Amino acid sequence: MKTLEMIRTPRLFRSALIGMLLLTFSFEAAPAAPDADPYAFRAEVTGDGPPMLLIPGLASGGDVWDETVAYYKERYRCHVLTLAGFAGVPATERTPFLKTVRDDILAYMEANGVKRPVIVGHSLGGFLALWVAATAPDAVGPVVVVDALPFLPAAQTPGVTPEHMEPQARQMRDMIASRTPEQFRRYEAQTLPTMISDSADVARALETVARSDPKAVGQALYELLTTDLREDLSRITVPVLVIGTWVGYQPYATREQVAAMFETQYARLSNARIVLADDARHFVMYDDLEGMLEEIDAFLKSIDETAP
Repeated sequence: MKTLEMIRTPRLFRSALIGMLLLTFSFEAAPAAPDADPYAFRAEVTGDGPPMLLIPGLASGGDVWDETVAYYKERYRCHVLTLAGFAGVPATERTPFLKTVRDDILAYMEANGVKRPVIVGHSLGGFLALWVAATAPDAVGPVVVVDALPFLPAAQTPGVTPEHMEPQARQMRDMIASRTPEQFRRYEAQTLPTMISDSADVARALETVARSDPKAVGQALYELLTTDLREDLSRITVPVLVIGTWVGYQPYATREQVAAMFETQYARLSNARIVLADDARHFVMYDDLEGMLEEIDAFLKSIDETAP
């Protein structure tokens, strides 16, 4: 992975960017059920040491972090989340969904003595990690964002606002709810290879997201597309590592264009280190696990070395 340089050429690159960054996954409907968990997610805890909280992306389960947890569990107590309605976890009726998840993460941390955890989030999970850190800056430790943006629609259209996006986001939400499981699966069988390089990992991701609730996933997508965190980034006081990707956007965009887009999106986050993975598509933890772990290790080590 290479450190991102400041590039001031933010000409964006077709609708493929949203198509690749968004995880509009396939899924089969889970039966409606009352909340089975006290929070809008299910948490699995593994390992010993200071806390690390890992959040997967849209419709993904906590299993996307299996290799990451195997690597860190001897040094960290890993709290791996799967959001309500995703990967077989019962959906919640509480709304708005993402704000509920954000607040429940903070409540979970307080109730379980999870003090200043390292927070690692992928895609939608990275968005949530930023939102938690902006909401309660003193409650979190370092943040690692894996291929996520504070306002995804602006990646394609810099001047767009949540209000402008609302009709399109609502349409996408409703479209997701209207498709049959077979239609979703066929669509994702074509889409996931643009996000994951290895066919075995594509199949693994597809089977996990196939257990998600379409209503929950559609609502999460709607809220992701209509929530802009860019101004909120200035409230984050902890160090942040952003690991972006660009390979999957070829031939629609150059590395320089993607670099400029990430710099623009994170302009208000003064304490961020931004890198681009040169050997990974959207699921960096599958495509370049070793490179991702090296970046996270170096990031955490640099913080330890500068700690008083």
